[in-house]
Amino acid sequence: MSETVPRPTLEAVAARAGVSRATVSRVVNGGDGVREALVERVRRAVEELGYVPNQAARSLVTRRHDAVAVVIAEPETRVFADPFFARQLRGISKELTAHDNQLVLLLTEGRADHARVGRYLAGGHVDGALVFSLHLDDPLPGLIQRAGVPTVFGGRPGWSDGTSGVVYVDSDNRGGAREAVRHLLGLGRTRIAHITGPLDQTSAADRLDGFRDVMADADPHLVAEGDFTPAGGERAMRELLGRRPCLDAVFAGNDLMAAGALRVLREHGRRVPDDVAVAGFDDMLPVAEQTDPPLTTVRQDIEEAGRLMARLLLRGLDGSTAAETPSAAPSGVVLPTTLIRRASA
Repeated sequence: MSETVPRPTLEAVAARAGVSRATVSRVVNGGDGVREALVERVRRAVEELGYVPNQAARSLVTRRHDAVAVVIAEPETRVFADPFFARQLRGISKELTAHDNQLVLLLTEGRADHARVGRYLAGGHVDGALVFSLHLDDPLPGLIQRAGVPTVFGGRPGWSDGTSGVVYVDSDNRGGAREAVRHLLGLGRTRIAHITGPLDQTSAADRLDGFRDVMADADPHLVAEGDFTPAGGERAMRELLGRRPCLDAVFAGNDLMAAGALRVLREHGRRVPDDVAVAGFDDMLPVAEQTDPPLTTVRQDIEEAGRLMARLLLRGLDGSTAAETPSAAPSGVVLPTTLIRRASA
């Protein structure tokens, strides 16, 4: 059995660099007041010895853990089945990694998990939190507020009136929906249906509002609620065809529901786009380009939204103590959307 090689110590780095232990501590923990020439000597010694700072000791000095909680208010089965979450997590992870921060993923299967997440955040394990996919009756915002953890939300918070200092990143859901419905109208379609997402989420409610902005006098029976899943899209499409078989276009609240709607239309012998034009929302390429026919949809930059959430949080943390809200960040950032035209409409 090979012998364990002892880890290099702070004293060993100090001896190699020819400086005091206190100087090494200030350099590795990001402190000020050390001449650049000494900083370079310490960094060279750290690299040569392979020294890794003790995170617990470093946290005592910096009051930072270099860790951020990502809280997704959805069950595990939904998170890992929906490519939306993978894209958003990729953007968040890239930004945190670039700043040498760890990502701690927290999911909520039920109400008991909300309390667990609240206790974890209040326990001082992370510097801040990124939270998305909230529902209107979700207790998480209150738990997070009581925990005193700096937070950036993904999506416009439904409980915020815009004056409470809540920091969030969202896409132009309402404007994107308007553009998609106007496009369907421009194709000469007059009986346009809408499959909504769960209406206790602001993104779904905003897309429904965008639909109604254009179709103010639309038949209420041409609106059916889905749940942002393919199965939900299938159920809503069957409901719509049962109510209004003469419909000639469908705007689905996301690409997954549009894919489900396309399957049902095919089962019922409806040709797309000849008989029924279909548009979605998100432009998730694994979905939108592989449907039959390829899907016309509204593109939102999901990965960039994730990166921006992390960037706003880290910027706020760099300018405040761990107990403060990221005051330097704007209260809300809304990213633009773009209509991507393919063969379905």
